[in-house]
Parts: sequence; C-alpha cells; structure tokens
Amino acid sequence: MQISVAGNIGSGKTTLTSLLAKHYGWEAHFEDTQDNPYLNDFYEDMQRWSFNLQIYFLQNRYNNVMRYRESGKNVIMDRTIYEDAYIFAPNLHSMNLMSKRDFDNYIQLFDLTNSLVKAPDLLIYLRSSVPNLVDNIQKRGREYETSIRLDYLNRLNERYEAWISEYNEGKLLIIDVDNNHFPTNQEDLGEVISKIDAQINGLF
Repeated sequence: MQISVAGNIGSGKTTLTSLLAKHYGWEAHFEDTQDNPYLNDFYEDMQRWSFNLQIYFLQNRYNNVMRYRESGKNVIMDRTIYEDAYIFAPNLHSMNLMSKRDFDNYIQLFDLTNSLVKAPDLLIYLRSSVPNLVDNIQKRGREYETSIRLDYLNRLNERYEAWISEYNEGKLLIIDVDNNHFPTNQEDLGEVISKIDAQINGLF
C-alpha cells in the first residue's frame, strides 16, 4: 500500500508523514532537501535552475515510487509525482522563470513517467492559508526558504486548490491544517487517523 501526503511549502507534510509512519508502522519516505544538488541554486536564481530542479525531482520521485511499489511494503511518502507537473513547473513557466521550450520538454517527460506509475492508494492533501504557511516556514528556519516571496506561495496555493478540485486518480482525504493542529494536539491527530482508517479500510 502506498500513501502520499501533498501540500504547499510549510503545510506540515514531513511532520504528518512521520506521525503516521510511527502510528501505523509504515515505512516513511521524505523529500530529499539535504542532498538535492539544485535546491540552493534554484532559490538563488530560479530562472537559471528551474528546469534542472524539476527534472531532478521528476526522476527522483519516479525512481522512489517504482522502488516502493516493487518492494511490496506499506509506505507513506512526503510529496507526490504530480505536484511538480501540476503546480511547481506550470507556476515557474507562468512567472517566466521557465521557458516554453523547457516547460514543454518537461511535460512530455512527465507524461511518459506518469504513464508508468500507479497513483497512490490514498492521497492526503494538507490545505493551508498562506499566513499559516509563512508562520510554519519561519518556525523551521531553513536557510534556502528565507527568500520565498508571498506572491510565490499565493500562486502555488491557487494551483494546489485547482489540482485538488479535479483530482480523480484515486482516494483523496483533505485536512484543513489551519484548524487541525495535529503536530501539537493529540485529539486533532486522532481525528486525522480516524479519517484515514475510514479511507484505507476499503483498500485491503
């Protein structure tokens, strides 16, 4: 079984992935921010490094999804293969930070890889307002995130909502993290777990 957690920067994906992996005994896979060879460069010069970063994410996520599918383990993954193609890459293109030539090339590669992977058995989307995202980003203090602008987060949020409103690849659970404080409130975490139980009972 494969569960994926999606959401904007600072929505709590890594925290929820950790908590659910511990609760259910699932293997957790986290987005690799430490060893990513492009991330720091990207935030310094988005136009120069946007295509390189998106290609790196695409091959990395594809390899991880395929590896875990073949392993047969119950896995929860921080981020999905869809988010780059439907949110981050189109946003970079619309902001003139990725050329049409690079964007078209990227989408063709995504379509190919997406045709080879199976959707997650359950997608958990963490919905958040931008002020809440900013608060969380400031709290965790990652150096490369200090230059993220409000308009960038706003644009991403709009694209996330548009994507989720049309998502039909499989089961979907939406958690409003403005009102559900699962990282610090056990009752709120219990509410999330109850909703997940209700969704995955039909998967076995």
